Amino acid sequence: MATFPSDLAIAKGATLQPLADVAARMGIGAHLITPYGREVAKIELAAIDELADRPRAKYVLVSAITPTPLGEGKTTTTVGLGQAMRHIGRSATVAIRQPSMGPTFGIKGGAAGGGYSQVVPMETLNLHLTGDFHAVTEAHNMLSAVLDNHLFQGNALDIDQHAITWRRVLDVNDRVLRNVIVGLGTKTDGVPRQTGFDITAASEVMAIFALARSVPEMRERLGRIVVAYSRDGKPITAEDIGGAGAMAVIMRDALRPNLLQTLENTPVLVHAGPFGNIAHGNSSVVADLIGIRSGDFLITEAGFGADMGAERFFNIKCRASGLRPDAAVVVTTVRALKAHSGRHRIIAGKPLPEALFAENPDEVHAGGANLRKQIENIRLHGVSPVVAINAFPGDHPSEHAAIAEIADAVGARSAVCTHFADGGRGAIELARAVAEAAEEPSHFRFLYPDEAPLREKIDTIARKVYGADGVDYDLVAARQLDSYERNGFGNLPVCVAKTHLSISSDASLKGAPTGWRLPVREVRASVGAGFIYPICGDMRTMPGLGADPAAHRIDLDANGEIVNLS
Repeated sequence: MATFPSDLAIAKGATLQPLADVAARMGIGAHLITPYGREVAKIELAAIDELADRPRAKYVLVSAITPTPLGEGKTTTTVGLGQAMRHIGRSATVAIRQPSMGPTFGIKGGAAGGGYSQVVPMETLNLHLTGDFHAVTEAHNMLSAVLDNHLFQGNALDIDQHAITWRRVLDVNDRVLRNVIVGLGTKTDGVPRQTGFDITAASEVMAIFALARSVPEMRERLGRIVVAYSRDGKPITAEDIGGAGAMAVIMRDALRPNLLQTLENTPVLVHAGPFGNIAHGNSSVVADLIGIRSGDFLITEAGFGADMGAERFFNIKCRASGLRPDAAVVVTTVRALKAHSGRHRIIAGKPLPEALFAENPDEVHAGGANLRKQIENIRLHGVSPVVAINAFPGDHPSEHAAIAEIADAVGARSAVCTHFADGGRGAIELARAVAEAAEEPSHFRFLYPDEAPLREKIDTIARKVYGADGVDYDLVAARQLDSYERNGFGNLPVCVAKTHLSISSDASLKGAPTGWRLPVREVRASVGAGFIYPICGDMRTMPGLGADPAAHRIDLDANGEIVNLS
């Protein structure tokens, strides 16, 4: 039996079209693109206005069931669906986040899709691209430097050193940087204090970059970042300490979306990469404002499961963009639903249990509670769901039929997809189902109004989306919520930071748990990004490398070509 080629080998064999031709099919003239080499380009923000008279595309979100260590292939499905639209006579643009290099060199690998449903060139996509992540890192750390310099120069704003909320960032998995002390040495080396590093994707600058609709709006949002509090409890902003202007200068060019293409030459907008746990986990608003006028369909992707990325897409991103979705895809796999049955012990990076591959549609049904709840979470927002059954070679037809039965029982369309092996042709059935769903009348709605109190917003998400019986606040969290509402932040949406491995706040609970309460231990404010995030559990914002990270294998061969990047 022939060995299936690696993602990198497939990507290197791609036949790419000139990006000017790709852009032209989107209605974007050559005067609006700036090449970065031959295979990547930046799109000018003027394209938003120049495309305004073109027809609006159907707006489709790709989400998923609760993630498992197996990976459900959400990006691969997003790309495969975009490619499949051409096979049914429709045009599409795909919009995804840029991968973070920390996970690329860690256990996750790259995020260009997989098999014959990839964004290319995959090496460029996964490694630096056009430098947007570096701009976020530089802008964030510029503000850190300005903040520490303010302390060193006399602390005119009377900042409480124990109430500084702004840390530093790097785009790397490095656990030893989670907690550090800065300013050691002589008096001229600054004011000693404890702080730490987060990964760049967790920066509020990244969240702002993804939600801003223009350079002036980005500048305004950067100025609203709260970096600390004074001794009398007043919020201190980036504007207050004189750091916002320099940040905007660094970020100006990064706000232009990146144009790439799939293996089948479908246009792809790759832009921003906000963290999926403490931020909204969606690609940029400006990319969507361009993509929504560039074809028949705009297909975008949200991080993690529908309880997290999709909920934030609906209630945070759609609030910022003004765009309204027409349909949503929930990606699932046989083996992931078997994992949600709770009958298999699966550990990331370890061999899979043999029992997982045995034909067992009953186990699929046992894990089906998670799929049913994620379908319900899409419908809570008035959006039509379609279940994408991402097929793997070890699956059995009876198990695909079991997933279809679960979807049919709740009135959702479903389709088996083989886009990993077959590219766009393998997602034709899915494309037809999505096109049908997108033609249904839109009844999109937010989960809560802006004016609702913060506690009501949190409780609504906990009960309706997560299935909790209610919310319990630690004393610190309760005081923080009161402070944010006093300071005028109460009208902001909320972005609940919890584990992505369960619909609940307990990673060990599979399926769709009930009979539990959401514990909120702390609440933080991303005022510039425009949301409040309650923290439920221990959120790692700086990952660490595993025992055998991808960094051990990624290398250059004798010809200087990249090898073992996936």
